[in-house]
Formats: sequence, C-alpha cells, structure tokens
Amino acid sequence: MSIADRWLLPDGVEEVLPPSAAHLEAVRRRLLDLFERWGYELVITPMVEYLESLLTGTGKDLDLKTFKVTDQVSGRMMGIRADITPQVARIDAHSLHREGASRLCYAGTVLHAKADNMLASRTPIAVGAELFGDTGNHGDLEIVSLMIEAIRAEGITPVHLELGDVGIFRELVKVAGMPAGTEEKLFELIQRKAVPELGDLLATLSLAPAMKSKVMALPGLCGDEGVIDEARRLFESDAAILARIDALADIARRLAARFGELDIYYDLSELRGYAYHTGIVFACYVPGTAQRLAKGGRYDHVGEVFGRARAATGFDIDLKVLARSSKVAPEPAQRVRIPGGLLDREGLWAYVAELRRQGFVVVETDGDGNYDFSVEADGEGYKLAGSGS
Repeated sequence: MSIADRWLLPDGVEEVLPPSAAHLEAVRRRLLDLFERWGYELVITPMVEYLESLLTGTGKDLDLKTFKVTDQVSGRMMGIRADITPQVARIDAHSLHREGASRLCYAGTVLHAKADNMLASRTPIAVGAELFGDTGNHGDLEIVSLMIEAIRAEGITPVHLELGDVGIFRELVKVAGMPAGTEEKLFELIQRKAVPELGDLLATLSLAPAMKSKVMALPGLCGDEGVIDEARRLFESDAAILARIDALADIARRLAARFGELDIYYDLSELRGYAYHTGIVFACYVPGTAQRLAKGGRYDHVGEVFGRARAATGFDIDLKVLARSSKVAPEPAQRVRIPGGLLDREGLWAYVAELRRQGFVVVETDGDGNYDFSVEADGEGYKLAGSGS
C-alpha cells in the first residue's frame, strides 16, 4: 500500500466524525435511558469469543458474517461478534442464571464479514433489548412496544412495522413431513418469493394437493389486515397455525390501540433468522424507504446449548440508521472562550470548573471560533460577558 492510500478504510467500514459522533452518542444514551426506565439492565459483552459459543444455534447466515481468528493463547478459533443477541442469551442462561423473567439490554459495535446489502455498514452499532423467561404473547407485545417507543422517541412517525411468524412455515413443514433437504430448498424459495421455482419444486414432491396449495399461497400472504382473514381461510383446518395467526392479529390490535399512528404490514412468509427464530418476527423501517431501523423476534431454546433452555424474545436497532433518521434536534451547549495562558490566574480555574459542571463548554484558546461568551474579571471574581467570539 502506498503512503497516499494508507488513510483508506475497507469497503463498508467507516469512521464517524464531529458533530455526527456526538449526535450518535446522544441517540445511544436516549435509547439506553429508555430501556432502563422499562426495567432493562445493561450488559457489556466481549468483542470476541470462542467460535462454538458465538455461533451455537444461530445458523449459517451468522456464520458467514463472522470474522474468524485464531487465539494465540489457546490455539482455538475465535469469532469477532457479528450479533450481540447470542451473547446475551449466554449471559442469561449461564452467567446470571436467574429465576423468572430477566430483562437485559446492550449497545456495541459488531463486525460483519459481509454487509447485509450494498448500502449497509459492515460495522453497525447494535443497540437492543432482550426479554428472557416470558413464554406468552405478553412478552412479544412488550418487546415490540419498546422497539416502537424507541423509534418514536426520535421523532420518527408514522412507524412502519412489519409482522410475521416463522412458526407458520415450521408447522407446515412438520405436518407435511418434509425431509431436511427439501425444507431448506422451500425455505430459500419462499424467502425470495420465487413463486415459479416454488411451483416447480412442489411438482416433484409427493404431497397432498391441499398441502401444495397452502405452501404455494404462503409467499403471497403479505399486505394489510386483509392478509389475516385470508390466512384464516387458508389454514382453517390447521389448529396450530390458526392459533399463531390469531396471536399475531391480537398483538397487532393491541399495538394499534397503544400507539395510534402505526402502519402495520403483514408478511407471513418472512423467514428472516429462521435458523433460530421460533415464533413472531418483526421489523421497523424508515418512512418512505426500504432501510431497516430495527428487527427482532422470538427465539426460544437458544440458551439450551449453554445448559438452560429459556423462552426469549428481543430486538436490536441499527444505531447509525436511527441517528440519520432521527428528528430530534441536538441541544448545543453554550460555548465559552478563555484566552490562552489565563487559567492560572487566581480563582479562574475554580470558576471555569464550575462553568463546566453547569454544562458550559469552556475552551482555552487564542484562536477565533464560534463562542457564545467570554470570561471577564468582575471585581474580585469573574463573569460571563458578551455574545459572539
């Protein structure tokens, strides 16, 4: 690499400069403060872990996103975290080992070997909340409500919410008795909504015509609340699937009652995170764009590999995307200039320290700049004077 190129960063890896970094940090603090008021306790997870711990139960997608390195101490393979949720699940199952519900939250940079899309960062900052030990729909409702509240707190309205349930596809696969290889192919085609290819695959399978019709209809079950009625008619003979559809509709109804201005979109073929999600999945998007602000879902039993199976549901927010979309104007601190070399004057250091405790930004400089006040002697003390540089 030439000297001229040494400042270059890898594709998808970026630095955050002033004042954007201050804005990003302000949003992060507001999110964590909000989570704390909802009873979620902060945990800080390590940047690297042994690979088998980091990827256990999470599936191939996260494996492909994870940078692998060799630990020079133990010789074992380690991974740089690409997702913090599995780490928090390990903390709940093994490190804390609490009885009853446990609410945890986190914030930290993750590293992706491959970006989610061409515009996505490979070093997103994930801020999220996880609820463990709540097996009912109430836990899902709480988590989705907190996610919406976090986005609305940044002045983003209306919130565009997508709801689905991977359990619908899981139930279909179980009833049909499909082999694992076929299940993976069906999953990939339904996730891509590749209807012609899906039809070709189903034609090769010895399934009942009614079952083929249900699978073929799944990619089209997306849209407004009419999707729920359509799904109920389609799966009227499948009690387990009907129960999931009814639960999804109930959560949507209660969310609409809580938040009013909420744009809900259903996608019953959304299989994001299928390898470890077990039930409801959800996401929020930036109004007017396809950029995803937050995503989450239910992932029961992930903690089982750490010695304790626990019901779990949670979400994470892409802090960089949220900060760019935030409508909350920053509150600039008032800036005070102290001419260079004066801070050692009697009493001035203590006066400046008090100004900083009150929230003023005090800079010792002889240069020009944008300052609200300067400091002048006032009898035996000092005072703020004037406006401007």
